[in-house]
Formats: sequence, structure tokens, C-alpha cells
Amino acid sequence: MSIPRQLRSEVLRAAEVFPAVVVAGPRRVGKTSLLREAFPEATWVLLEDPDVLARAKADPRGFLDQFQGPVLLDEIQNAPELLPYVRTRIDRAPTPGRWLITGSQEFALMRGVTESMAGRAAILRLLPFGVEEHTGVGPLWGGFPEVVLNAPDRAALWFDSYVQTWLERDLRAILNVSSLSLFRRFLAVLASRSGQLLNKTEIAAPLGVSVPTVTSWLDALETSGVLIPTPPWFTNFGKRLLKSPRVYLCDSGLTCHLLGLADQAALDRSTHLGPIFEGFVATELVKHRAFAGRRPGLHWFRDQAGLEVDFVLEGADLAPIFVEVKASSTPRPEDARGIRALRSAAPNQAPEDYVVYRGTLGATPLVPGVLAVDVPTLHTRLRGRGW
Repeated sequence: MSIPRQLRSEVLRAAEVFPAVVVAGPRRVGKTSLLREAFPEATWVLLEDPDVLARAKADPRGFLDQFQGPVLLDEIQNAPELLPYVRTRIDRAPTPGRWLITGSQEFALMRGVTESMAGRAAILRLLPFGVEEHTGVGPLWGGFPEVVLNAPDRAALWFDSYVQTWLERDLRAILNVSSLSLFRRFLAVLASRSGQLLNKTEIAAPLGVSVPTVTSWLDALETSGVLIPTPPWFTNFGKRLLKSPRVYLCDSGLTCHLLGLADQAALDRSTHLGPIFEGFVATELVKHRAFAGRRPGLHWFRDQAGLEVDFVLEGADLAPIFVEVKASSTPRPEDARGIRALRSAAPNQAPEDYVVYRGTLGATPLVPGVLAVDVPTLHTRLRGRGW
């Protein structure tokens, strides 16, 4: 079943201008399906097929010469040596939309594109389904298409297979991991610290590994698109600020799986409910920007006096937007305390800020300048303001 992706319109617009369109992102988010549906006339070349890959590596020039018209080079990170040859063909004939490219290991892919096709390729990022794309998306199951569309009751098996595939195929290509079981424990520790300040020493200690090892593992997660770092928001209104980032996994369903939360009842009684819902909102905000072809613009704020707001949203021509997240369905004015304090101190104020709750609230005034909203309504309000 084909589900329309919000990124599709950006892909089509890019293909009208750029000779190459690159769609990057984690594995199994639907990159190939998106491009094959949007460009049915393109020749599909899967660079994970051993025979195809062998021909591409042995004779890149001859391999590319066999294709006429638009071509989809799927999982290009397996054959980065093709990129310089694609570049020379673009320089000879810069036909818009001629080259469609996907990749799952974002660092290797981005390095190749940056070095080989700067100015020739539009680079877009696809993530799991968002709530505006499918009603089955939520904090427990997340948004991976195969989980949302194909029986969430088998999610545990799917996530087990996903982690195993990612560890064995992608991770080993990025860095040397001596123990896959130890790395799985690292993932579980990271899931348990979702939304907390990044403290590499506290992560390393229970695993018995060094801080440099944790650093390299975190880098691998980020470059593979599995980890979403949220940097602190800095401003100049005279407060002493905490400067460590917060981190979230790219999918709340994956976080729940790593924490052993198998059903809604387990999530509802878990001490991790608040951080998981916060992480779910974080990923929705990142998707909101990515599906419009924009950088995240997502930060968090806390000063040393304890003033804290979960998310600060920045855009090119907007005052910062403050967002607080509560894993409750009942709006309370006191939930906006941090936002009100930060609004009074910020040099520029947005027309409205938001406290996000679970459930279906729509948009309800909470205190002056702050609305209580659910996640879909948050998307609508932000889109209306051009974020």
C-alpha cells in the first residue's frame, strides 16, 4: 500500500532544477518507495545486489553508460566510486532530474556528494512516517512504515531484526565494534537516557568502556541517522546557560523496544513515559522541517538557575518559538511556567508558544501567549507560521 509522503513535493520540485536529487536517511524509512513512486519511468538500480555491485565497481564508466533516461541509484554508499562519474555526466549534460540517489549511511553518502557533486545535487532527508502521514504513528510504535502498516503486534520481531541488520551491515562499515552484544547494551542505556543531558562518562561507566569509545559510537549513530542530537539554545540576555546537548533516538518505537515496553499499558505505567513522549515530539519536529527540505532548527534551553524549556524552534525570519512537552492529557496553566519566564526574558517574542499534550486537544488557550495543543495541531500551527 502506497502512503503519500510529505517529502514528495520537495523531491519533485528539486528534480525540476537539479540534475541529481539525493534522498538520505535511516534504513527502512521508505526512500526507495518514495523515489520509485514519484519517478516510475526511472531505471531502478539496487546497489546492494552483489552482481550489480560487482559490475559497478569493476567498470563504473561502462556501468553508467548502459542507462538511458532517469536512473535511480539505490544505496549509493555501497558504490561511492560511481559519484565522480555521475558528476562528469552532469557537467556534460545537466538535465534536471536525470540522477536519483538514495543512501542510508549518511556520513559516507554526504561526504561523497559534497566532494563530487557540490552544486549539482539537491540533498533531502527522509525519516519514518510522521503523524500527518499516517494515523498509526504514535509514541509506542513510532513511525517506521513496516511497523505502522504491517501489524504492530509483531513490532518486537521487526525491531529485533532491524537492530541486527543495522549492526551487522551498517555499523561495521562505519567503525570497528568488538562486541555486538555490548553495543546493544549501549543502545539500551542510551534509550534509558532519552532527553537527558549528554554525559558520556555516565554512559561509559556501566558498560565498562572508555569515553572515546562512547564518543565514536555516538558519532556512528548520528551519521547513520539513528540519533537526533538537540543542541542548547544560546542567546544574549545575560543568563548562565548549560551547554551540553540532549539526544533522542530517531524513532520512539525503537526507544520503547530497547526499553522492553511491549504494549500501551506498559508504556503508561513506565517511568520513561515522559521522556518517550518528549522524544516523540522531538522527532515530529525534526520531521516537520525535514519533509519541507529544511534543517531542524531544534534546540533546548536551561540555565544554571533551573529555568528550562524543552524545545526552542528557530527559523530564518522568525522570533524563537518555545515548546514545552507534557505526557498528560490535562492542560494546566502551571505547565507554561518555564515558557512564560523565558518569554519575559527573551529579546524577541513570538506571537504564540505551545505546551504539547497527549490526546486530541486541538488548540486551547492556556495562559496569555501560550496555547495547549496536541501533536497534529502543533504541526498545523507551525506550518501556518512558516516554520
